[in-house]
Amino acid sequence: MMYSIVLFVLAGLAEIGGGYLIWLWLREGRAFYWGIFGGLALVIYGVIATFQAFSSFGRVYAAYGGVFIVLSVLWGWGIDKKTPDLYDFIGAGICLVGVSVMLFAPRQ
Repeated sequence: MMYSIVLFVLAGLAEIGGGYLIWLWLREGRAFYWGIFGGLALVIYGVIATFQAFSSFGRVYAAYGGVFIVLSVLWGWGIDKKTPDLYDFIGAGICLVGVSVMLFAPRQ
């Protein structure tokens, strides 16, 4: 289980970080190589996600969406200095519960 969590977090950081670098390039006027590094981070995100042990692509990516929401709230808080409110935390918690149900519920 810890292996899966680490992979979800690494994939999330690569995707959010890649998107953020491209944002800085296109929206904040940074040099083009910020966009190149952002694109590379997004490719790395796609590769990391394939290391998950779960057999269903759709289930992995759906669950990853919940993890992405949580990481995005934390990214906004830590990098953009936008403090989440109570509803951000409640929504993120609901997402984690949903991810847990999808990935760890007993199945035949």
